[in-house]
Amino acid sequence: MQEVLPLTPTLRRFMRLHWRDESDVADLVQETLVRVYESARNERPRLPQPFLFMVARNLMVDKIRQKRVVSIDRMLDFEWSNIVDDTPSPEQHTAAREELRLLQDALGELPQPCRDIVMLRKIEGISQRDVAQRLGLTEDAVEHLIAKGMRLLKKSVYGSRRPIIGAARRYLALETTKSQ
Repeated sequence: MQEVLPLTPTLRRFMRLHWRDESDVADLVQETLVRVYESARNERPRLPQPFLFMVARNLMVDKIRQKRVVSIDRMLDFEWSNIVDDTPSPEQHTAAREELRLLQDALGELPQPCRDIVMLRKIEGISQRDVAQRLGLTEDAVEHLIAKGMRLLKKSVYGSRRPIIGAARRYLALETTKSQ
């Protein structure tokens, strides 16, 4: 209640923007709050605000479906669905972990001077001059080795991802074909 009730005025404005019949807005707001509270009994949403607005959107869709004649304008109004849940999907989380693993493997495969310089410059954020002093190299040598290290990383990570990218493209093409 502490997290959702303060959002009621925003929810009301949201409903007014996206629901043409002003007389239904109060009922829609009330029904949205009831659905959110009922859902929260089972499990509290991690992000209450996006959850609240997704419930409101779903409620409006349900109400439109209940009517016999659906106005094309009402369905076009749902193009606004820019309420975004910023949490990554399980697929995005898995893909990010895989990319991190590939990058770690690629870093481990770099020749020693390149690895040290890439770690100091790109991960720890140490200036080129300080890296040169710390490793007893010239700044030109550091610049050359960082460029070489980054090229090798790109080649290693991109080369490792090529089968994954190909599989993802084939899957998306198959899904697109199924939905048509």
